[in-house]
Amino acid sequence: MGLHLPDLTRTPKLRSFVDAMGLLLQSDPVESRVMQQGKALLGQLIQHDDWLPEAFSIVNPERYQQFLLYVDPKETFSVVSFVWGPGQATPIHNHTVWGLVGVLRGCEQSQAYRFNSLGECVPDGPSVLMHPGDVDCVSPLAGDIHAVSNAHRDGVSISIHVYGANIGKVRRNVFREDGSAKEFISGYSNLLVD
Repeated sequence: MGLHLPDLTRTPKLRSFVDAMGLLLQSDPVESRVMQQGKALLGQLIQHDDWLPEAFSIVNPERYQQFLLYVDPKETFSVVSFVWGPGQATPIHNHTVWGLVGVLRGCEQSQAYRFNSLGECVPDGPSVLMHPGDVDCVSPLAGDIHAVSNAHRDGVSISIHVYGANIGKVRRNVFREDGSAKEFISGYSNLLVD
């Protein structure tokens, strides 16, 4: 089994982003610096929708797709494209690591959640509508539970996610509104069977 990854020599904008993120993380910065500087770097990457290879923007009519674009050799960060068909959405979930989410194409709705005094998973503030160029952050320190959906009922949306681990291998949780949890590992849509 292996992953089909984009050729970074043919996608110089992605290569520049990966190099810049690698340099940022080499200095072992505090999370607030990763969020601030990483958010700016991701904002530059998604400023123009002309670099994502077509193979990593394919819509599945049954569910959203999560394509690995890059993971550094030490798995300290990964870059993923999320492709959303009309009306597709995630369940309420967490990440357990820091993350940056930038909208490249279309429009996404993000709703943060928290646990109330009864242990129920409830909305934490109003939902946020994200447009191309917008970047949001998640982390266990700043708020790590949310649900995301394609805001378009008749179109495709694509976002680029950066996580502080190889997110396809991380044990995470899906939450029900009663607060109960189910563990999952997301994997990737571009996993190939050799």
